[in-house]
Amino acid sequence: MTEPPPVPDGGEAAAAPAAPPRGRGRRLLGFLVSIVLIAVVMGGVVWFVRSRAQQAAQTGRRNQGSVSVVTAPLQRGDLPVTLNALGTVTPLATVTVKTQIAGRLMSLGFQEGQIVKAGDFLAQIDPRPYQVALEQAEAQLVRDTALLNDARIDLARYRTLAAQDSIPRQQLDTQEYLVHQYEGTVKADEATVGGARLNLDYCHIVAPVGGRVGLRQVDQGNYVQTSDPNGIVVITQLQPISVIFTLPEDNIPAIVQRLGAGAKLAVTAYDRALTTKLATGTLSTVDNQIDTTTGTVRLRAQFDNRDDHLFPNQFVTALLLVDTLKNAVLAPSAAIQRGAPGTFVYVVNDQRIVNLRPVKLGPTDGERVAVASGANPGEQVVVDGADKLRDGARVTLASEATEGGESGTAPARGRRGPPDTGQGASPTRGRTKSQSDGKP
Repeated sequence: MTEPPPVPDGGEAAAAPAAPPRGRGRRLLGFLVSIVLIAVVMGGVVWFVRSRAQQAAQTGRRNQGSVSVVTAPLQRGDLPVTLNALGTVTPLATVTVKTQIAGRLMSLGFQEGQIVKAGDFLAQIDPRPYQVALEQAEAQLVRDTALLNDARIDLARYRTLAAQDSIPRQQLDTQEYLVHQYEGTVKADEATVGGARLNLDYCHIVAPVGGRVGLRQVDQGNYVQTSDPNGIVVITQLQPISVIFTLPEDNIPAIVQRLGAGAKLAVTAYDRALTTKLATGTLSTVDNQIDTTTGTVRLRAQFDNRDDHLFPNQFVTALLLVDTLKNAVLAPSAAIQRGAPGTFVYVVNDQRIVNLRPVKLGPTDGERVAVASGANPGEQVVVDGADKLRDGARVTLASEATEGGESGTAPARGRRGPPDTGQGASPTRGRTKSQSDGKP
């Protein structure tokens, strides 16, 4: 009986190589699946990009040969003709209150920043020295008046005696001259009394004008003199108040003509940024000469300033209303173009074709300008997009393009219903619908 052949060493390991082919197959299968997934994703991206490109191409074909613009109609209306300039708020009166006599400041009758009226008490100077001087002057007046009365009595007696030839004529003449001398002395005494009383009145200082009191320049108890440069206090009149501004000399004839006709020209004061209205007043006067260094003329406008919105030395922008154009053709300032033809506008007709129209302009008021000739009310003019236009170009109104774009993209967002086969129908949307249903 033969023995089976011996199993060679490593026989168990020889049967193991059957496993590797199955592992490699699984890895190969996973690799193929990954490639398929990547291909699907890339295909979806390519489809999305092509779909957007086709939609953009269709939109471009719809708008081919046209420029999107914004238009506005010409209208009739009233246009105020205004001139604006920087100005400075200037009080009608600024008074430095000074003492007219020397003396010790006894009391102050005001608070800093107080509003005072003309005649209100401000300060008191020590009156005693001036009271004594007044009494001395009055006493001298009484003495000299008595001498004058005595001389007049003697003159009357001498005239009687001279008529009777009882005294020489020379004695009568001497007495007459003595009476005249005493009369002069009495008048001088009366003037001295008046001066003493005036000095006594100067001890009581009152406000010369109404206005706001500033910071006091001297304290109570100080010795004040007429030579003090700063005085006691400064009063500034605030109601009414004025604004002084300058305008070019070319504008003066129209203003003078209106003033000569008796018109009251309104002036409105704004802040420097021209955003906040401060006060409304009227033009009061025009200066009598032109500044040759600047070619401008100064003007003064007066304001009631009852709400104290205007403050002395404040910088403001003054708007002077010179005239008002009635029933003028008005165009937006943005519609006015300037070039070789001069000033012109682009007019859009019903066929969405623009025509270059030269126009003659009148006064302007911020965002509006008066059209003297060249355009008619109701016509549509281009206010945005004119830099891409030429005469005879076809345009698309921005408002219509926006509405058309919204109506054309609505079905694509909803992805419902049959594809749009009308104007601007997109074949891409039709294929998208079929593919989403699983149809070839």
